[in-house]
Amino acid sequence: MEARQHATGKAPVTVRLVGGPTALIGIGGLRLLTDPAFDAPGPIASGTRTLVKTRGPAVSVEEIGTVHAVLLSHDQHADNLDRAGRRLLATVPVTLTTAEAADRLGGAATGLRPWDRLTLERPDGGHVEVTGAPAQHGPDGTEDVTGPVTGFVLTGPDVPTIYVSGDNASLDVVRRIADHVGPVDLAVLFAGAARTPLLEGYLTLTSDQAAEAARILGARTVIPVHTEGWEHFTEGPDTVRDAFTRQGLQDRLTLLAPGASATV
Repeated sequence: MEARQHATGKAPVTVRLVGGPTALIGIGGLRLLTDPAFDAPGPIASGTRTLVKTRGPAVSVEEIGTVHAVLLSHDQHADNLDRAGRRLLATVPVTLTTAEAADRLGGAATGLRPWDRLTLERPDGGHVEVTGAPAQHGPDGTEDVTGPVTGFVLTGPDVPTIYVSGDNASLDVVRRIADHVGPVDLAVLFAGAARTPLLEGYLTLTSDQAAEAARILGARTVIPVHTEGWEHFTEGPDTVRDAFTRQGLQDRLTLLAPGASATV
């Protein structure tokens, strides 16, 4: 499945959905993996709670092949970093994540606070600037329960502006990002309207919020992730499609089935 081509002179970007929050982003030979979750279906311990995974990854770790960097929104929840995902981190040259997660993970983990920037060299001779973006994993005032999370903005001289939201549930945060980076070419939005009995409200964007986020960001293409594969997700790909259609944004939406790819 191929999304629209954007500005001339920009390196093409490929996105392959593995499942849940896990997607492989390719830019000029650089292979970036979001929140690695590769465990088989079943109950998985996550702190003091147990999350239930309903679908395994559509692409195995072996099929993924080389990963140059992991973009990890946070490490404290198993639906974003599970047991197999933790094993994968040991094979990756760098993991970019929150400062707190970097302290816990050690090794090649590097913390990015909001607006911190790090350069990744590309195999084709170019580079990608990765900037930490603010994120809020739940309603206002719940950060002490959900813990810190981060999003990412990818830019470069010949790179489309790419926003990877991580587990953000706040449109106010999206507005801050839009003010800081301007319109984005591609938004990879963690949706699914995740819920927990510990809190009122949602831990990730609802479908309607994802559509509104696309509008706020001026996003030319939106690829939702984190909408299937776990029991605590309350909205899926069909709900996302309906929301974008109601808001007249269906032409911006690229829905990927697990295992499928798009080129932007």
